[in-house]
Amino acid sequence: MKIKVVIADDEVLARQKLRQLLQSDPEVEIVGEGANALETIDLVQFTNPDLILLDIQMPDMDGFDIISALAATETIRLPRIIFTTAYDKYAIRAFEISAVDYLLKPFTRERLKQAFERAQEQIIAARDNRRDGKRTSDPGSYATRLVFKSKGRILFLPMSDIRWIGAEENYVRICTDRESHLLRETMAHFETRLDPASFVRVHRSAIVNLQHAKEIRTDSQEGESFVLMQDGQKVPISRGYRLRLSQLLTR
Repeated sequence: MKIKVVIADDEVLARQKLRQLLQSDPEVEIVGEGANALETIDLVQFTNPDLILLDIQMPDMDGFDIISALAATETIRLPRIIFTTAYDKYAIRAFEISAVDYLLKPFTRERLKQAFERAQEQIIAARDNRRDGKRTSDPGSYATRLVFKSKGRILFLPMSDIRWIGAEENYVRICTDRESHLLRETMAHFETRLDPASFVRVHRSAIVNLQHAKEIRTDSQEGESFVLMQDGQKVPISRGYRLRLSQLLTR
């Protein structure tokens, strides 16, 4: 089954270039082109595409406004998103909404191919889940990497590298094997971006990545339970979360 694609860009030449780059791929079916926000929203509603190649700066609404409008419409299934733009300043915001990729113009055929293949993997996985009637979450709906500023750098951190996450008032602390990063975000909101097949809440203020968990232990003197991570770090478990965690670790 082909991947249905909508191209959204206010520049005619930009749309033509994308069409030319994609037309040779037998796996692609371009179902429409939008030159502004309203055209794009209507196209997504009527064609139900798997993927949208979306420019950020559009005449009436920007690309993020378009995504917000689509997400607010219950009758629309939000497609995968690859942003195409001449500006790098929106990259962090793009990955915060779980965009598949962020292409800076002018980009090459090979760069577009890499982004499309990443989107294709997510789309096929989602189709398989729907066809098999699985109730598990769609892996494409969760972030695969975290993009944020830290000490003057822009970091692209794979979610699989995160060991555990802790809440510190209005911040979350992201802990990896070598360092930790403090982000201004609530734990509840951050948790919505995590795949529950890997990340599990063990405490009101702690989430662990099961890929890096070694075992559950109980302190013999104080009777408090904790998750022993593979790197030796101890993450406390509250009583209400222990049973569910035990079940997940013994699967």
